[in-house]
Amino acid sequence: MRQTFLPFAQPDLDGSEIARVVEVLQGGWLTTGPRTREFETRFAEFVGSGHAVAVNSCTAAMQLALESVGVGPGTEVITSPYTFAATAAVIQHLGGTPVFADVLPDTLTIDPVEVEAALSARTRAIVPVHLAGHPAEMEPLLSLATDHGLAVVEDSAHAFPSKYRDRLVGSFLGVPEQVGRVPWASCFSFYANKTITTGEGGMICTDDDGLADRCRLMSLHGMSRNAWTRYTQHGSWFYEVEDVGFKCNMTDVAAAMGLAQLDKAEQMHTRRTAVAEAYNRAFEDCPALETPSVRPDVAHSWHLYQLRLNLDRLSIDRDEFIQELGGMNIGTSVHFIPLHIHPYYRRTFGFRAEDFPVAYREYLREISLPIFSSMSEQDVSDVIGAVLEIVKGAET
Repeated sequence: MRQTFLPFAQPDLDGSEIARVVEVLQGGWLTTGPRTREFETRFAEFVGSGHAVAVNSCTAAMQLALESVGVGPGTEVITSPYTFAATAAVIQHLGGTPVFADVLPDTLTIDPVEVEAALSARTRAIVPVHLAGHPAEMEPLLSLATDHGLAVVEDSAHAFPSKYRDRLVGSFLGVPEQVGRVPWASCFSFYANKTITTGEGGMICTDDDGLADRCRLMSLHGMSRNAWTRYTQHGSWFYEVEDVGFKCNMTDVAAAMGLAQLDKAEQMHTRRTAVAEAYNRAFEDCPALETPSVRPDVAHSWHLYQLRLNLDRLSIDRDEFIQELGGMNIGTSVHFIPLHIHPYYRRTFGFRAEDFPVAYREYLREISLPIFSSMSEQDVSDVIGAVLEIVKGAET
């Protein structure tokens, strides 16, 4: 057994982040400024989007994007129940109503058939979640959006650098005939456990000039776009408030860290992929375990490695499995507790667990194993050994 605890997630940091941040601190410009603009430019170039707007979280990114496409009182937004609370909360903060559609049993991403069944005259947008880093089925979702005049705001918190049909998430994932016909944005997270991190942070990617301008305006008090330059040598004290905005801007300190992480993004992705492949090789022939399903037309970011237990072949449940891993100094998590079984959603909407049966069933058997780019070969071996030891003792 390991002598030290292996965390479920850990940022991959070295001297490059320190050097970038120190440079910003020594320069004296700490908040939104030149490093933020550089980070936006480089991120947009990386994913292939026309615009990137840096903000202080993916939650803020999604709220700004949804506001910009007209989500508000009286509107509905269809999304997955198998996600983090923020995905639905931002809809409600804008006065809209989240409408859940169940997920596909293989990838746990939103089921386009269920989305179509959930459409109503009040539907304004669809929010697909690229869960764990596996892209949702975007072609049918974008077709629905095109046919019904809806916007699409992707929850891409886990999806850097995922690909859908050879295109990076963050670029437009539809067919050429849909270009310009679907208001869309893709929202990323740079939280501490994500595939690249700024500590806290997010990014909105889009090709829509108006949507990008609106998000930028609303991210900083609704002030005119160049307000952040007013303290520079050639700036002006004058600014105008054009709408009642939010306070969501990214700082240059955070952006400096993001630039260093972006330099290493492909290297870190390669390492996470190697960890996932090692897990797959170790677990794929074990009847009690089910490795993640990856469709052939996608490239997974491997933000999460979602192992599923075949509970009919085990004498213990998922929670007991997690407890035993913890006793072996292996950190884990569960992604996610479906939103519809949380007290707020049960109380407010009257949901029952069986209302979204796929999400609930898969939640009960899911375990997220450690996967991060600074894991050593010994770390990976320790996780594999612990999982297989528990299975051996509990297999029926």
